[in-house]
Amino acid sequence: MHLSETVNTGFLFLAPWLVFFPVIGLLINIIFGGKFSERMIGAVASLFSGLTFVVSVLLYATLSGAHGEAMRWHLAEWIRIGDLSLDWTFRVDSLSTMMMLVVSGVGTLIHIYAIGYMHEDVRFKNDVGRFRRFFVFLNLFIAAMMILISGDSYLMLFVGWEGVGLCSFLLVGFWYDLDLLARPSWANSFAAVKAFVANRVGDFGFLIATFIIFWAFGSLQFDAVFQKVPEVSQGVILAITLFFLLGVTGKSAQVPLYVWLPDAMAGPTPVSALIHAATMVTAGVYLVARSAPLYSSVPEAQNIVALVGGVTALFAATIAAGQFDIKKVLAYSTISQLGFMVAAVGMGAYVAGMFHLVTHAFFKALLFLSAGSVILGMERGHHHAEHAHANHDSHGKGKKKEGKRKEERHDAHDDHTATGHGEVFDPGDMRNMGGLRKTMPVTFWVYIAGTVALAGLPPFAGFWSKDEILLDASRHNQTVYWLLTIAAFFTAFYMGRQIWMVFFGEARHEAAAHAEESPKVMTVPLMVLAVLSVLGGALNLPFEGFHNLGHWLAHTLGEVESLPLNLQVAGVSTVLALLAILISWLLYARKPFAKDQTDPLASLGLAFKGMNNKWWIDELYHLLFINPYIKLSYFIAEVIDWRFWHDWFHEKVIMGTYNWISFIGLNKYADQQGIDAFANGLGTWTQSLAATLRKVQNGFVRSYALSILLGVVFILGYLIFK
Repeated sequence: MHLSETVNTGFLFLAPWLVFFPVIGLLINIIFGGKFSERMIGAVASLFSGLTFVVSVLLYATLSGAHGEAMRWHLAEWIRIGDLSLDWTFRVDSLSTMMMLVVSGVGTLIHIYAIGYMHEDVRFKNDVGRFRRFFVFLNLFIAAMMILISGDSYLMLFVGWEGVGLCSFLLVGFWYDLDLLARPSWANSFAAVKAFVANRVGDFGFLIATFIIFWAFGSLQFDAVFQKVPEVSQGVILAITLFFLLGVTGKSAQVPLYVWLPDAMAGPTPVSALIHAATMVTAGVYLVARSAPLYSSVPEAQNIVALVGGVTALFAATIAAGQFDIKKVLAYSTISQLGFMVAAVGMGAYVAGMFHLVTHAFFKALLFLSAGSVILGMERGHHHAEHAHANHDSHGKGKKKEGKRKEERHDAHDDHTATGHGEVFDPGDMRNMGGLRKTMPVTFWVYIAGTVALAGLPPFAGFWSKDEILLDASRHNQTVYWLLTIAAFFTAFYMGRQIWMVFFGEARHEAAAHAEESPKVMTVPLMVLAVLSVLGGALNLPFEGFHNLGHWLAHTLGEVESLPLNLQVAGVSTVLALLAILISWLLYARKPFAKDQTDPLASLGLAFKGMNNKWWIDELYHLLFINPYIKLSYFIAEVIDWRFWHDWFHEKVIMGTYNWISFIGLNKYADQQGIDAFANGLGTWTQSLAATLRKVQNGFVRSYALSILLGVVFILGYLIFK
């Protein structure tokens, strides 16, 4: 490009490289990865994800130099159909650059962590060949997410929206033929399908909203749509925003479509951190913030969105308090925290919602990755215990059976599911843990940082973002405020419960007693995320001159509220969080949780059973939707398709009619009684004629002479009388 253009646009020309870099990374690994070592494969994927972060930083610098004014970079013509004119154009504004920095920055740290995690995971699952494919999918996700947040139209956003959905399907079902314990199973495939189907329901809402936008506004480009908002009836805009909300409930796991996210924990832990905590699931929050001019014009839609977020936040938090799987607790926590974000943007507190999106990306990615570190540490401890048992059993035995014992130990190492006593071992079950603060100190301290941030205690990042949402809710919607406040109490409780069960007390399993710390390639990214979880709140402190994120987003979202710190709201939430942690300590730490102990919450009876069984929502969905759908599918397949269509219509109507026409109509009547009768009659007549003429040919000369005479007489008579 020309020098003058570079001066005017800065690094805007690099915008397409947000997508190109991760695509180049995945292509290199696809083409050449077969010859690379695991470290090389991970380095290539991490490098190109890191280059995406560099581009994001340069675009942020360019936009800052332009005083936050939105900039666009046209790459190519895309769609020209009638009145619809859409180009493949990248949009660089304060909202999109914020998302670029979060996605690429956190994403790169997770890529680096995944090098160490997947090195062990593929060996745990006994399939080293899948290592490369994992990083191909991870780079593909970064590319799709960048399309989503940098698109200049709803249709381009939808391309990225579907792209991240595809990557979620691929990565949730990454171990499609194995379960979490490395046993042959289709459970992960079912989890991937569940995520895919639930998101397709949400995508239906997104598409209908997009169709209405084009019908009402004549365009799908953001600026063109937002400029015409005053000209369009509120009823139409209400329909658009509510259909978008359906999309949000799918992608951002809100009531009623949240059910896919907990099952998505079947994917490798880096997937849980990147896609289902820090980036993809926040796409719905981004959609509402991007569509702020639409939502701000219909308060009814804002109230509904805020209420959905508030209900989701509390509902998911209660379920998290009753789970035993370390990742399931964090999964329901993610749903709950997404509820905080959705409630915020629903109330028009877009800065608060996006602020919590950023801080949540830091501490929830940290928690998920730390949980992965715990799980791998437990697996290492389990291997150590198994080998110790095997060595003990082999002591004093002859060498004759040594080879057989080695083979058995190798099988146990590959299976990872049963001890020498036949016990099924789940490395993610918190009831098997305890005392890990001693054996995994780095993981312990970074987990504490993430927990305190999530619990919303000052001065950690989660305190500032959560309390800004609570303050906005207290001013705009009291119902939502109390839903979120109670949810915040549950958040501190279930995270305290998790900390006491995982890291304190005595080891409740040999695996916990022999757990080992993770390598530096995993712990260093955790330390970086821990620092961000502590200091991330500085992005938007509620003090004069420190509301930096609010001022930055105002360039895109227009005038936004810059609320000062409210000691009453902050005090109530902090006291409730400390009270919740105290209660968790009284239940799980004052008398450490023991092996085979019944959970103290079991004394709540049906309430705990409800929390532990996720309030039976999955069972309800099976009863109301899935089982009837399966029965309907069976009816259509067995009765309609096979019995009616195949057996009756095809066999009797079509083939029966064909046979009747062939054998009765054509064969019996047309052929036998028609064609055959005519041919046979012609033959019979020919035979009769021949028999008659044969009498003339009698061999007597006198008869022939008489015939000639009669013929001559006949001719002469004809000539005379003519």
